[in-house]
Amino acid sequence: MAALAEGPHSASAERIALDVDGQPVDAIHARPAGTPLLGLVVAPDIGGIRPLFDDMCRRLASHGLAVCAVEPFARIPVAERDAMQLEDRMARVAGLYDDVQIRDLTEAAEYLVASDGVHSVAVLGFCMGGYYTLKAAATGRFERAVSFYGMVRTPEHWQGPGHASPIDSAAEVCPTLYVVGDQDSWAPAEDIEALRAAWSGRSDCKVRVYRGAEHGFVHDPDRPAHRADDAEDAWRHALAWLFESGN
Repeated sequence: MAALAEGPHSASAERIALDVDGQPVDAIHARPAGTPLLGLVVAPDIGGIRPLFDDMCRRLASHGLAVCAVEPFARIPVAERDAMQLEDRMARVAGLYDDVQIRDLTEAAEYLVASDGVHSVAVLGFCMGGYYTLKAAATGRFERAVSFYGMVRTPEHWQGPGHASPIDSAAEVCPTLYVVGDQDSWAPAEDIEALRAAWSGRSDCKVRVYRGAEHGFVHDPDRPAHRADDAEDAWRHALAWLFESGN
């Protein structure tokens, strides 16, 4: 996570369980010492919450953010979930439901309001989490959003009765920054152009494209696609975007 620089505040992170309609939802809660400036809900990639995100949430909190990251497969029993490989998770995405995912992200926002006293909450996500971030950004609950290489249209093998495509509600999003590489097979050029068209005339939404970058180039330094310099730049712009509206 070196690409996401430490901020000026000491910060800590802990694992918690959110109560969503009586269902425990595994999550990470991080906060800075002192009063947080802003709340941030994090939608992880398909791998869910894990040590990578514990560190990320703490680092984000060191910039003055109260942070809550939510496990996307929370309805799968923990023992079964822990045994799942990437291909198992991929096979389960078609069975997820937007309303459940968005409710979990919304409940995370409410948790930050209640526990940390923040008045404004943003949402940020990666890959599959970036896909849900684009949809969460259109709900009216979040003040700002950053989607790192979220899918603009639902991939064919993810399509199911519970999924809409982010492009369908893209014109309704809060101020949103979309970060993507121009070699991302999950976000082809025509989808990026469709997003640009949906945001035509909106100076509060921006697409930031990194030349030569593939899918997942920012958040996980262990991926072959990781590009340290581009990742550092993307994080810098993401943090500036989150704080642009003030506290």
